[in-house]
Amino acid sequence: MKLKKTHYEIIKFIIVGGINTANYYAVYLLLLKGIGLNYMISHITGFIFSFVVSYFLNCYFVYKVKPTWKKFLAFPLTQAINMGMQTLLLYIFVKWFHISSIIAPFAGLIITIPVTFVLSKYILKDK
Repeated sequence: MKLKKTHYEIIKFIIVGGINTANYYAVYLLLLKGIGLNYMISHITGFIFSFVVSYFLNCYFVYKVKPTWKKFLAFPLTQAINMGMQTLLLYIFVKWFHISSIIAPFAGLIITIPVTFVLSKYILKDK
């Protein structure tokens, strides 16, 4: 069975997401446990770091498009929605459901991954 181009993009998007999650989580834990910063500051810093890496990986690896300033400036829309959703979910999971701040960031991924794929494809793909 031959997979459609979109299926390959989804698979590569998930791989990039795994890399981004590892980048985010490494920075998050370093700041949270290594330096002792607040979990929200650690979260936002890790998110910004992984955002920049995400942009270039999505351009070169997932969608095979040339990075441009226009796309780079539009790409934060995907990440702003992702970060807003992820931050709200992190807060809810930690404060309301008393999930450990160490594992709570993973819980929101189930919801945020599909939303981010659709938005990033729309912004990064050449029309």
